[in-house]
Amino acid sequence: MEKKNILKGVLFVAAGASIFGMLASFVKLSYQDGYTTSEVTTAQFVLGLLGLLILNIIQTKTSKKTLAKPTSREIKLLMLAGTSLGCTSLFYYICVQYINVSIAIVLLMQSVWFSVVVESIIAKKFPNTRKVIATIIVLLGTLLATNLINLDVKLDWRGIFWGVMAAASFTMTMFTSNTLATHVPALRKSMIMLSGGAVIVFIFLFFAQIGPLHFDVLKSFYLNFTDNTAHIKPFDFSIFYTYGFILALFGTIIPPTLFNLGFPKTGLGLGSIISSLELPVSVSTAFFLLGEQVIFIQWMGIVLILLAIVLMNLPSKNKSLIPNDTETHK
Repeated sequence: MEKKNILKGVLFVAAGASIFGMLASFVKLSYQDGYTTSEVTTAQFVLGLLGLLILNIIQTKTSKKTLAKPTSREIKLLMLAGTSLGCTSLFYYICVQYINVSIAIVLLMQSVWFSVVVESIIAKKFPNTRKVIATIIVLLGTLLATNLINLDVKLDWRGIFWGVMAAASFTMTMFTSNTLATHVPALRKSMIMLSGGAVIVFIFLFFAQIGPLHFDVLKSFYLNFTDNTAHIKPFDFSIFYTYGFILALFGTIIPPTLFNLGFPKTGLGLGSIISSLELPVSVSTAFFLLGEQVIFIQWMGIVLILLAIVLMNLPSKNKSLIPNDTETHK
Protein backbone atom coordinates (compact mmCIF):
# COMPACT_ATOMS: atom_id res chain seq x y z
CA MET A 1 0.00 0.00 0.00
CA GLU A 2 2.88 2.37 0.86
CA LYS A 3 4.57 1.76 -2.52
CA LYS A 4 1.24 2.40 -4.25
CA ASN A 5 0.88 5.76 -2.46
CA ILE A 6 4.43 6.73 -3.39
CA LEU A 7 3.71 5.87 -7.03
CA LYS A 8 0.61 8.08 -6.95
CA GLY A 9 2.67 10.87 -5.45
CA VAL A 10 5.32 10.52 -8.15
CA LEU A 11 2.66 10.72 -10.88
CA PHE A 12 1.05 13.82 -9.30
CA VAL A 13 4.38 15.64 -8.92
CA ALA A 14 5.56 14.63 -12.41
CA ALA A 15 2.32 15.89 -13.97
CA GLY A 16 2.48 19.15 -12.01
CA ALA A 17 6.10 19.79 -12.99
CA SER A 18 5.45 18.98 -16.64
CA ILE A 19 2.47 21.34 -16.83
CA PHE A 20 4.35 24.13 -15.05
CA GLY A 21 7.27 23.63 -17.42
CA MET A 22 5.06 24.56 -20.39
CA LEU A 23 4.03 27.90 -18.88
CA ALA A 24 6.86 30.15 -20.08
CA SER A 25 6.34 29.17 -23.73
CA PHE A 26 2.70 30.31 -23.57
CA VAL A 27 3.86 33.56 -21.96
CA LYS A 28 6.27 34.06 -24.85
CA LEU A 29 3.45 33.38 -27.34
CA SER A 30 1.27 35.97 -25.61
CA TYR A 31 4.10 38.52 -25.99
CA GLN A 32 4.27 37.74 -29.70
CA ASP A 33 0.56 38.60 -29.91
CA GLY A 34 1.18 42.00 -28.36
CA TYR A 35 0.19 41.47 -24.73
CA THR A 36 2.25 43.06 -21.94
CA THR A 37 3.77 41.54 -18.81
CA SER A 38 1.19 43.43 -16.73
CA GLU A 39 -1.71 41.98 -18.73
CA VAL A 40 -0.30 38.45 -18.65
CA THR A 41 0.34 38.38 -14.89
CA THR A 42 -2.95 40.13 -14.05
CA ALA A 43 -4.99 37.63 -16.07
CA GLN A 44 -3.09 34.70 -14.56
CA PHE A 45 -3.57 35.82 -10.95
CA VAL A 46 -7.17 37.01 -11.28
CA LEU A 47 -8.34 33.80 -12.96
CA GLY A 48 -6.10 31.75 -10.67
CA LEU A 49 -7.69 33.29 -7.59
CA LEU A 50 -11.17 32.69 -9.03
CA GLY A 51 -10.32 29.06 -9.75
CA LEU A 52 -8.88 28.45 -6.28
CA LEU A 53 -11.89 30.15 -4.69
CA ILE A 54 -14.21 27.74 -6.50
CA LEU A 55 -12.06 24.75 -5.48
CA ASN A 56 -12.05 25.96 -1.86
CA ILE A 57 -15.84 26.24 -1.83
CA ILE A 58 -16.17 22.73 -3.27
CA GLN A 59 -13.71 21.34 -0.71
CA THR A 60 -15.51 23.07 2.17
CA LYS A 61 -18.92 21.78 1.04
CA THR A 62 -17.79 18.20 0.39
CA SER A 63 -15.36 17.71 3.30
CA LYS A 64 -16.61 15.32 5.97
CA LYS A 65 -14.62 17.11 8.67
CA THR A 66 -14.17 20.72 9.70
CA LEU A 67 -11.23 22.24 7.86
CA ALA A 68 -8.62 24.16 9.83
CA LYS A 69 -8.81 27.95 9.55
CA PRO A 70 -5.75 30.21 9.73
CA THR A 71 -5.59 32.88 12.42
CA SER A 72 -5.53 36.55 11.45
CA ARG A 73 -1.79 36.59 12.14
CA GLU A 74 -1.25 33.54 9.90
CA ILE A 75 -3.29 35.16 7.13
CA LYS A 76 -1.06 38.25 7.26
CA LEU A 77 2.10 36.12 7.23
CA LEU A 78 0.84 33.98 4.34
CA MET A 79 -0.10 37.04 2.30
CA LEU A 80 3.31 38.57 3.01
CA ALA A 81 4.98 35.31 1.98
CA GLY A 82 2.78 35.25 -1.12
CA THR A 83 4.33 38.49 -2.35
CA SER A 84 7.38 36.43 -3.34
CA LEU A 85 5.04 34.33 -5.49
CA GLY A 86 3.93 37.45 -7.37
CA CYS A 87 7.53 38.62 -7.70
CA THR A 88 8.60 35.24 -9.10
CA SER A 89 6.01 35.42 -11.88
CA LEU A 90 6.82 39.05 -12.68
CA PHE A 91 10.59 38.58 -12.71
CA TYR A 92 10.39 35.36 -14.71
CA TYR A 93 8.03 36.83 -17.30
CA ILE A 94 10.15 39.96 -17.67
CA CYS A 95 13.16 37.68 -18.10
CA VAL A 96 11.64 35.86 -21.09
CA GLN A 97 11.12 39.21 -22.81
CA TYR A 98 14.88 39.47 -23.24
CA ILE A 99 16.18 35.89 -23.53
CA ASN A 100 15.02 32.48 -24.74
CA VAL A 101 12.71 30.38 -22.58
CA SER A 102 15.25 27.54 -22.63
CA ILE A 103 17.81 29.82 -20.94
CA ALA A 104 15.29 31.52 -18.63
CA ILE A 105 14.25 28.21 -17.06
CA VAL A 106 17.93 27.38 -16.43
CA LEU A 107 18.32 30.67 -14.58
CA LEU A 108 15.18 29.96 -12.56
CA MET A 109 16.66 26.60 -11.55
CA GLN A 110 19.48 28.44 -9.76
CA SER A 111 17.04 28.24 -6.85
CA VAL A 112 18.58 24.77 -6.35
CA TRP A 113 21.79 26.21 -4.92
CA PHE A 114 20.18 29.40 -3.64
CA SER A 115 18.19 27.19 -1.27
CA VAL A 116 21.44 25.62 -0.03
CA VAL A 117 22.79 29.08 0.82
CA VAL A 118 19.57 30.17 2.58
CA GLU A 119 19.43 26.89 4.49
CA SER A 120 23.03 27.33 5.65
CA ILE A 121 22.35 30.90 6.81
CA ILE A 122 19.25 29.84 8.74
CA ALA A 123 20.98 26.82 10.30
CA LYS A 124 24.23 28.79 10.82
CA LYS A 125 26.07 25.77 9.51
CA PHE A 126 28.24 25.26 6.44
CA PRO A 127 26.60 22.89 3.89
CA ASN A 128 27.89 19.32 3.74
CA THR A 129 30.29 18.12 1.05
CA ARG A 130 27.55 16.59 -1.11
CA LYS A 131 25.64 19.87 -1.29
CA VAL A 132 28.79 21.81 -2.12
CA ILE A 133 29.60 19.37 -4.94
CA ALA A 134 26.00 19.56 -6.20
CA THR A 135 26.18 23.36 -6.21
CA ILE A 136 29.39 23.30 -8.25
CA ILE A 137 27.74 20.88 -10.71
CA VAL A 138 24.73 23.24 -11.03
CA LEU A 139 27.01 26.18 -11.79
CA LEU A 140 28.95 24.14 -14.36
CA GLY A 141 25.67 22.92 -15.87
CA THR A 142 24.42 26.52 -16.05
CA LEU A 143 27.59 27.54 -17.90
CA LEU A 144 26.91 24.86 -20.51
CA ALA A 145 23.10 25.20 -20.63
CA THR A 146 23.28 28.93 -21.33
CA ASN A 147 26.09 28.32 -23.86
CA LEU A 148 28.18 31.02 -22.22
CA ILE A 149 31.39 29.21 -23.16
CA ASN A 150 30.66 30.22 -26.74
CA LEU A 151 32.23 33.66 -27.01
CA ASP A 152 29.94 34.54 -29.92
CA VAL A 153 26.83 34.24 -27.74
CA LYS A 154 25.60 37.51 -26.30
CA LEU A 155 22.91 37.26 -23.66
CA ASP A 156 20.94 40.37 -22.75
CA TRP A 157 22.10 41.31 -19.24
CA ARG A 158 18.54 42.38 -18.38
CA GLY A 159 17.29 38.86 -19.03
CA ILE A 160 20.05 37.39 -16.86
CA PHE A 161 19.35 39.88 -14.06
CA TRP A 162 15.59 39.21 -13.97
CA GLY A 163 16.16 35.47 -14.28
CA VAL A 164 18.41 35.46 -11.21
CA MET A 165 15.90 37.65 -9.36
CA ALA A 166 13.16 35.14 -10.22
CA ALA A 167 15.31 32.32 -8.82
CA ALA A 168 15.90 34.26 -5.59
CA SER A 169 12.20 35.02 -5.23
CA PHE A 170 11.26 31.41 -6.00
CA THR A 171 13.65 30.25 -3.26
CA MET A 172 11.83 32.44 -0.75
CA THR A 173 8.48 31.10 -1.94
CA MET A 174 9.57 27.50 -1.34
CA PHE A 175 10.89 28.13 2.15
CA THR A 176 7.91 30.15 3.35
CA SER A 177 5.30 27.79 1.88
CA ASN A 178 6.90 24.84 3.66
CA THR A 179 7.13 26.50 7.07
CA LEU A 180 4.08 28.76 7.48
CA ALA A 181 0.64 27.54 8.63
CA THR A 182 1.33 23.90 7.77
CA HIS A 183 -1.95 22.83 9.43
CA VAL A 184 -4.06 24.83 6.96
CA PRO A 185 -5.52 22.89 3.97
CA ALA A 186 -3.33 23.31 0.88
CA LEU A 187 -6.03 24.89 -1.31
CA ARG A 188 -6.92 27.47 1.32
CA LYS A 189 -3.26 28.23 1.99
CA SER A 190 -2.55 28.57 -1.74
CA MET A 191 -5.43 31.01 -2.20
CA ILE A 192 -4.22 33.24 0.64
CA MET A 193 -0.65 33.25 -0.66
CA LEU A 194 -1.88 33.94 -4.19
CA SER A 195 -3.81 36.93 -2.81
CA GLY A 196 -0.52 38.36 -1.52
CA GLY A 197 1.06 37.75 -4.91
CA ALA A 198 -1.87 39.46 -6.62
CA VAL A 199 -1.19 42.65 -4.63
CA ILE A 200 2.33 42.81 -6.15
CA VAL A 201 0.93 42.13 -9.63
CA PHE A 202 -1.69 44.88 -9.31
CA ILE A 203 0.92 47.38 -8.07
CA PHE A 204 3.10 46.53 -11.07
CA LEU A 205 0.08 46.91 -13.39
CA PHE A 206 -0.55 50.42 -12.04
CA PHE A 207 3.04 51.69 -12.17
CA ALA A 208 4.08 49.97 -15.42
CA GLN A 209 0.97 50.41 -17.59
CA ILE A 210 -2.19 52.09 -16.25
CA GLY A 211 -0.57 54.84 -14.17
CA PRO A 212 1.84 56.17 -16.84
CA LEU A 213 -1.05 56.22 -19.31
CA HIS A 214 -3.08 58.67 -17.23
CA PHE A 215 -0.53 60.55 -15.10
CA ASP A 216 2.47 62.41 -16.57
CA VAL A 217 4.38 62.24 -13.30
CA LEU A 218 4.14 58.45 -13.31
CA LYS A 219 5.13 58.36 -16.96
CA SER A 220 8.26 60.39 -16.14
CA PHE A 221 8.98 57.97 -13.28
CA TYR A 222 8.47 55.00 -15.62
CA LEU A 223 10.86 56.43 -18.22
CA ASN A 224 13.65 56.46 -15.62
CA PHE A 225 13.74 52.66 -15.92
CA THR A 226 13.12 52.11 -19.63
CA ASP A 227 12.53 54.05 -22.83
CA ASN A 228 10.05 51.43 -24.08
CA THR A 229 6.65 53.15 -24.14
CA ALA A 230 4.85 50.32 -26.00
CA HIS A 231 3.52 49.00 -22.68
CA ILE A 232 1.86 52.30 -21.82
CA LYS A 233 -1.57 51.59 -23.26
CA PRO A 234 -5.12 50.75 -22.17
CA PHE A 235 -5.48 47.32 -20.58
CA ASP A 236 -6.36 44.71 -23.21
CA PHE A 237 -9.08 42.59 -21.58
CA SER A 238 -8.95 40.05 -24.40
CA ILE A 239 -6.00 38.47 -22.55
CA PHE A 240 -8.54 36.88 -20.20
CA TYR A 241 -10.16 34.73 -22.89
CA THR A 242 -7.12 34.19 -25.13
CA TYR A 243 -4.21 33.22 -22.87
CA GLY A 244 -5.47 33.99 -19.37
CA PHE A 245 -7.28 30.69 -18.85
CA ILE A 246 -4.25 28.64 -19.94
CA LEU A 247 -1.85 30.74 -17.85
CA ALA A 248 -4.02 30.42 -14.75
CA LEU A 249 -4.46 26.66 -15.18
CA PHE A 250 -0.80 25.99 -15.97
CA GLY A 251 0.63 28.46 -13.47
CA THR A 252 -1.56 28.96 -10.41
CA ILE A 253 -4.19 26.19 -10.26
CA ILE A 254 -3.12 22.76 -11.56
CA PRO A 255 0.62 22.58 -10.59
CA PRO A 256 0.17 23.76 -6.97
CA THR A 257 -2.80 21.41 -6.52
CA LEU A 258 -0.89 18.43 -7.93
CA PHE A 259 2.20 19.29 -5.86
CA ASN A 260 0.10 19.51 -2.70
CA LEU A 261 -1.36 16.10 -3.50
CA GLY A 262 1.96 14.54 -4.46
CA PHE A 263 4.59 15.86 -2.04
CA PRO A 264 2.99 14.41 1.12
CA LYS A 265 3.21 10.97 -0.53
CA THR A 266 6.71 11.26 -2.00
CA GLY A 267 8.47 13.33 0.63
CA LEU A 268 10.45 16.46 -0.19
CA GLY A 269 13.56 14.61 -1.37
CA LEU A 270 11.99 12.34 -3.98
CA GLY A 271 9.41 15.02 -4.82
CA SER A 272 12.13 17.56 -5.61
CA ILE A 273 13.89 15.10 -7.90
CA ILE A 274 10.67 14.39 -9.80
CA SER A 275 9.66 18.08 -9.97
CA SER A 276 12.93 18.89 -11.75
CA LEU A 277 11.15 17.50 -14.84
CA GLU A 278 9.99 21.07 -15.45
CA LEU A 279 13.48 21.89 -16.77
CA PRO A 280 13.59 19.46 -19.76
CA VAL A 281 9.84 19.92 -20.36
CA SER A 282 10.23 23.70 -20.53
CA VAL A 283 13.17 23.46 -22.92
CA SER A 284 11.40 20.88 -25.11
CA THR A 285 8.20 22.95 -25.22
CA ALA A 286 10.20 26.03 -26.25
CA PHE A 287 11.83 23.94 -28.99
CA PHE A 288 8.53 22.65 -30.42
CA LEU A 289 6.25 25.67 -29.86
CA LEU A 290 8.68 28.55 -30.32
CA GLY A 291 11.32 26.95 -32.52
CA GLU A 292 14.11 27.87 -30.09
CA GLN A 293 17.41 26.22 -30.97
CA VAL A 294 18.92 24.06 -28.24
CA ILE A 295 22.35 22.66 -29.13
CA PHE A 296 23.98 19.52 -27.73
CA ILE A 297 26.19 21.35 -25.23
CA GLN A 298 23.09 23.00 -23.72
CA TRP A 299 21.43 19.60 -23.27
CA MET A 300 24.62 18.46 -21.51
CA GLY A 301 24.28 21.37 -19.12
CA ILE A 302 20.62 20.55 -18.45
CA VAL A 303 21.53 16.93 -17.69
CA LEU A 304 24.22 18.12 -15.25
CA ILE A 305 21.70 20.32 -13.41
CA LEU A 306 19.27 17.39 -13.17
CA LEU A 307 22.05 15.15 -11.82
CA ALA A 308 22.92 17.80 -9.22
CA ILE A 309 19.30 17.90 -8.04
CA VAL A 310 19.29 14.11 -7.69
CA LEU A 311 22.63 14.20 -5.81
CA MET A 312 21.39 16.90 -3.46
CA ASN A 313 18.29 14.91 -2.57
CA LEU A 314 19.70 11.40 -2.31
CA PRO A 315 19.07 9.83 1.11
CA SER A 316 22.01 9.44 3.44
CA LYS A 317 23.30 5.96 4.23
CA ASN A 318 21.11 5.58 7.28
CA LYS A 319 17.96 6.96 5.68
CA SER A 320 15.62 5.67 3.03
CA LEU A 321 13.72 7.69 0.45
CA ILE A 322 10.28 7.46 2.02
CA PRO A 323 7.47 10.00 2.45
CA ASN A 324 8.85 11.20 5.76
CA ASP A 325 12.11 12.17 4.12
CA THR A 326 13.14 15.68 5.08
CA GLU A 327 16.12 16.11 2.83
CA THR A 328 16.71 19.45 1.21
CA HIS A 329 14.15 20.42 -1.39
CA LYS A 330 14.73 22.05 -4.70
